[in-house]
Formats: sequence, C-alpha cells, structure tokens
Amino acid sequence: MKFSPRRCLTASAMTVLLAAISACTFLAPGLALPGTSIDELRRSGRTPTGEYALPDGGRRLEFAQGSFGRETYMMDFDAAGTLVSSQQVLTRENLALIVPGIPAQEVRMRIGRPANVMRVPRQGLQVWNYRFAGADCEWFQVSVSDAGLVTEAGMGWDPACDGPNMRD
Repeated sequence: MKFSPRRCLTASAMTVLLAAISACTFLAPGLALPGTSIDELRRSGRTPTGEYALPDGGRRLEFAQGSFGRETYMMDFDAAGTLVSSQQVLTRENLALIVPGIPAQEVRMRIGRPANVMRVPRQGLQVWNYRFAGADCEWFQVSVSDAGLVTEAGMGWDPACDGPNMRD
C-alpha cells in the first residue's frame, strides 16, 4: 500500500475527533445518549456522586460537577439498566419544587448533593446550600430538620461574594 498524505490526514482527523467526543462524554455525563447502558457509563471512568433507586426498579445516577458544584446531572436508567433520560437539575425551575414538608432524601434525589452543609444545633437542623449556573451571588438554601424533613427553602446571598463593596 502506497503512503498517502491525504489518507493519513483523514485518519488523524478521525482519531482526534473520536478522542474529543470521548472526552466530552467523559467530562459531561449529560452528553451520554439514551440507550447507553449503566455498565458502559460505569466503565467510562466517571464515578457517580450519588445513586438512588427509582420506583420502577431503575436507578438514578448523580454527577455533581463544575466550579463550586454549579451543575448536577441526573441520569435515569430503567430496570434493564438502559439510559432513558439525562438532565442538568440545578435550575431555578427544579429548585422551586423544593418546598417545606418533603423528605430530605427526596431533595437529594431531585437535585443532588449540596455544595455546602452547615449544622445549626440550637435549632436542630442542617442548612444545605446549592450553587447553580446563572446565579452569581445567590444560592439556594434548604433547611432540613433532624427528623429529615424540609422546613424552609429559598434563595439566599452567597457568602462567596462577600468582599469589599460587594453589596453596594
């Protein structure tokens, strides 16, 4: 077979393209296509930051990522272990669904692990804080009682923004 610079360039370009696609899938679980098996995803090298049983026998894998934990992907697999949906759940719409009275475990299943947890022993609760894309100086706060129920939820000032003249 005769050396062909064009063929070599095409093969190199394809290799780079496949590597880039693999890297994107590795870095952003939201890019995994429906039909991907849970075993495939587990072999990709990504470790879920949470895992939850779904009522239909499926599994939900949580992947928290991004600077300050501003993105959390939830990937839902059916009982056969096939990906049926994937979404970035830290959105204002999803956060608005977190209301007093729901169990803490349901909060974790809906929007994942918090970026920060603060214990308030005198009141017998924890405050979970969630940063999310599009909110530069606010975060979502969830108060969870020692009984495991949400007592309050809403937006608050992100202390990461505190500094000289930040609130002026």
